[in-house]
Amino acid sequence: MADKHISSQFDSDLHRIVSKVLEMGGLVESQLVDAMEALNRFDLNLADKVIAEERRLNAMEVDIDSECGNIIARRQPTASDLRLLMASSKAVTNLERAGDEARKIAKRTRRIAGDEAGKIIDTAEIKLSGQMAAAILHRALDAFARLDVASAAQIVREDEAIDEQYRAFLRKLATFMAETPRVISSAFDYLSIASSIERIGDHATNLAELVIYVAKGTDVRHLSREQLEREALGN
Repeated sequence: MADKHISSQFDSDLHRIVSKVLEMGGLVESQLVDAMEALNRFDLNLADKVIAEERRLNAMEVDIDSECGNIIARRQPTASDLRLLMASSKAVTNLERAGDEARKIAKRTRRIAGDEAGKIIDTAEIKLSGQMAAAILHRALDAFARLDVASAAQIVREDEAIDEQYRAFLRKLATFMAETPRVISSAFDYLSIASSIERIGDHATNLAELVIYVAKGTDVRHLSREQLEREALGN
């Protein structure tokens, strides 16, 4: 009976950790959506809201990381339970960094809003890549919640689409800067925003790779996309 109680408590601890990771992920997802909306409308109040949430995000990272360490020390978990705790600790690091990138988008938006010349730059690729990044982050969190390796493998494939939009924007921006020098200051801010979105896509991909690690027990971080899919799907 005592063993059953201990097992039940351990399951509760693991569930609480995952719930906290998902809560933190939801905050980062909200930050990204708000940051992109602030950019679309040059809404400085919304940009300030994104920037202000950094402290809350940092506190959540510290709390979850500490709890993961305490559970490992107390329970000495093995196999998949240990992998889940280690993955949760790595997940919150990626989420905190993704939140930092959302904050950078908001800060750059404030700068662009004060430069009328910069507002004439066509940012279609940035808007599209921001939508893509938000979508794969959402799906990565869902895959983490369900340990869905098929969805995780799909996310890794789709991150390339964000990279393609980033490269397309760089090419267009270089041409526009050469033709319209007065936009150079804001152009560099947009370049920073595009880079932040690309990095958020990378962090979402890292979350997807952690799903495969927990479910399959294989570290797929440095595998090719084809090798990763074979590991994830067993092909």
